[in-house]
Amino acid sequence: YTGEDGFELYVAPDAAADLWDTLLATGESSGLVPAGLGARDTLRLEAGMALYGHEIDRTTTPWDAGLDWTIRLDKGEFIGRDALVAAREKGPSRRLIGFEVEGRGIARDGHEVRVDGAVAGHVTSGTFSPTFERALGMAYVAAEHAEPGGKIEIDVRGRAVAARLRALPFYKRPKK
Repeated sequence: YTGEDGFELYVAPDAAADLWDTLLATGESSGLVPAGLGARDTLRLEAGMALYGHEIDRTTTPWDAGLDWTIRLDKGEFIGRDALVAAREKGPSRRLIGFEVEGRGIARDGHEVRVDGAVAGHVTSGTFSPTFERALGMAYVAAEHAEPGGKIEIDVRGRAVAARLRALPFYKRPKK
């Protein structure tokens, strides 16, 4: 969930501590160190990966979130197919898009996004990116304004901070 190759390990609770110690000891010579939730969330954001409760919830359509590549409406009937067809035909009123802060400030979940002074969306995730050495984030922006290169302002604690819309992901792992 970082945009890099990885593994999820499922073990019995009583084996978890021993597995943890073994993994850290084995990887020590390669520089393996634990990473916290903040690091994981920063990597997730840089990779443009949606997090339930932030970028997606039960009101989000795949077309809102740019996840329509996960939907195969031509594969036969399934529960929810009619609702998805209707959502596709209607088209999204908002789109998930990246942004890069041009001024000082870090936009956070819930901050308002404005275009020409009018509210046009809200931030879903934001942080300082050590990879890009600037503040980045994702936001839902009204579909008519959600184009890479577009200028927005984000209300960061009552202060308008300039930002530019960017296509997601910010970071894509190089192919090997």
